[in-house]
Amino acid sequence: MKSAFKIAAGLLLVSLLAACSTTDRLANVSRAPALTPITDPTVTAGYRPVTMPMPAAEPAVYQANSLFRSDARGFFKDQRASKVGDILTVLVTIDDNARIGNTTTASRSSSNTTGLGGALGSIFNSITPADVSPDAAIGTSSGINNTGNGSVNRSEQITTQVAAVVTQVLPNGNLVIEGRQEVRVNFEVRDLIVVGIVRPEDIGSDNTISSTKIAEARIAYGGRGQITDVQQPRYGQQILDAILPF
Repeated sequence: MKSAFKIAAGLLLVSLLAACSTTDRLANVSRAPALTPITDPTVTAGYRPVTMPMPAAEPAVYQANSLFRSDARGFFKDQRASKVGDILTVLVTIDDNARIGNTTTASRSSSNTTGLGGALGSIFNSITPADVSPDAAIGTSSGINNTGNGSVNRSEQITTQVAAVVTQVLPNGNLVIEGRQEVRVNFEVRDLIVVGIVRPEDIGSDNTISSTKIAEARIAYGGRGQITDVQQPRYGQQILDAILPF
């Protein structure tokens, strides 16, 4: 009973949300999307200051008879990411092709015949009709045929770049990085997420690293918006697919 009530409540909530969305769409028919007015972002509802992993503060130290201080970004200093909060560029290159084909054929047949002779044959022949011969009293045959075919043909290709932030430095010196990128065009948002572990030695002199050198890589590329909504089944169909047993 409780499960049915929860399902009914969920269907009602989905229906209300769909009705609100439909009303908004009908109200904006033949109208150009309104531009957002220029406002102070810090006073906008839902504003939250950005909080990122940062290294511990190091006091600036001046060496005797030196024109530079310890926290200066020197021209000859290595500018590659090495500390928490540093940024590096990940070159995402995925060109994957897989083709697998498999064919299996199995066949088996058997035949058995058993007869009765001698004294047993005479006894058997005396109690059976004349047209039944004891020479082939029992006969069996069987056969099995099995044929299977399977194939996989997949092709994926992604080439892009994303800036990632060093979120952790492991005891062995490896860097944990995470990068997120959102690009909105009209009513469609494309999301790109890159997470993994890299070696400082694999970071190039231009502060870039290939996605093929990221250990425990988690790369997600997708979208959300009107185009994605059209490509997905409607809410009612998804709910029925989840609850129907057939």
